[in-house]
Amino acid sequence: MPQIWMTYDEIADLLGCDAEAARAMVIHRSLDRRKSRDGFTRTKLDLDWTARFVAAIRIVDPAPDQAVRELRMMGDAMSRSDAPLGVRKPLLDRDATAGGR
Repeated sequence: MPQIWMTYDEIADLLGCDAEAARAMVIHRSLDRRKSRDGFTRTKLDLDWTARFVAAIRIVDPAPDQAVRELRMMGDAMSRSDAPLGVRKPLLDRDATAGGR
């Protein structure tokens, strides 16, 4: 799972509360907190909040998930092919590309 670090305001937006409530929840959950170079405190999300964040992203932009699903389907279809990899017919026939020689 990726590490996602968010400010209290960002966590508040994610959870639908204010920044003080988000800060209190962070402290209650004993999550890692660090002061960033920009002066904001950032918190590393736990597994539950990371899952919420990922779900929110998927709702906003489903295109990457669709592309991943299509690639997986293509990979599954290719792995189910009845001919082993070494026996499959090449995309270009060498005799045809050499002018029939």
